Amino acid sequence: MKYISFVIPCYNSQDYMSRAIESILTGKEEIEIIIVNDGSGDRTSEIAHEYMKKYPDIIRVIDKENGGHGDAVNKGIDAARGAYLKVVDSDDWVDEEALRKILTLFRNLEDDGEQIDMLVSNFVYEKAGAAHKKCVHYRNALPQDEIFRWDDIGHFRLDQYILMHSVIYRTEMLRLIQMKLPKHTFYVDNIYVYYPLPHVRKIYYLDVDFYRYFIGRDDQSVNEKNMIARADQQIFVTKMMIDMYEMKKISSKKLRQYMINYLAIMMTVSSIILIRSKAKENIEKKRELWKYLKKRDFKTYFKIRHGILGQTMNIPGKSGRKISSLVYSVARRIIGFN
Repeated sequence: MKYISFVIPCYNSQDYMSRAIESILTGKEEIEIIIVNDGSGDRTSEIAHEYMKKYPDIIRVIDKENGGHGDAVNKGIDAARGAYLKVVDSDDWVDEEALRKILTLFRNLEDDGEQIDMLVSNFVYEKAGAAHKKCVHYRNALPQDEIFRWDDIGHFRLDQYILMHSVIYRTEMLRLIQMKLPKHTFYVDNIYVYYPLPHVRKIYYLDVDFYRYFIGRDDQSVNEKNMIARADQQIFVTKMMIDMYEMKKISSKKLRQYMINYLAIMMTVSSIILIRSKAKENIEKKRELWKYLKKRDFKTYFKIRHGILGQTMNIPGKSGRKISSLVYSVARRIIGFN
């Protein structure tokens, strides 16, 4: 049985994709790897097909025209045969011992006639040149060693929200909710994590440092210069998430609060990128984004705007923008992102 389908979106990934593939191959016949070549112009496809030839029962390759990261994930979901699905970016990798523990959990769940909608595990910021590797875990926020629901969760810290790196979703659930990410758009990993949340009923948290999130390439989407250049795409994704759900219709109070907090983080990231660009038109885009949230869902806007993140991002004037930027710089050093 294929317990996990690992989808690896690849675009010009010849220099680093092997590390991701090799780390996952330790799952052997219990996993499958779907390498999605998103119109690469280098040896990505050639390398992928070499792996498929060597491991025909484990690896499949999809060659497609360039459609962006989200479109590659969509193709992976469509093709997946595993009970669960995990997206691994081609410059990241997984911990082999943690993978064995995850597969043991899925085996035990199957033996007990159980299935879950979402598995959460830890991830590590593998920042190039950093002596300290920041690990994001959820021990204080999620129950361990049991299946639980949203009403059972605890309090998440600001540096602790669930990212694509943290989750493995049930494949059939992703299909039932018709998960489709937009093409030619960066930062859609937030949609991938956020959209399924109200459809998740059964959750399991395994306290293992599974995903290794590499940061350090100049062409990465989370590089600050690239984020400023792609600020419109960050705004587009944030607005999509605002439009997805009416918060008052989310039945679980704890899930509703978590989703509002997630939107607060999206609003903060969008705001700080626009502030740090120092472009006059981007400051206006920031104001427009907050007006958009206010118009769409005033109650959610009020909670976010008057929370600590919303207040920090909306201190008036040039001096206020400097304070917002300083707070971001400190947070970046503490947490270890981009």
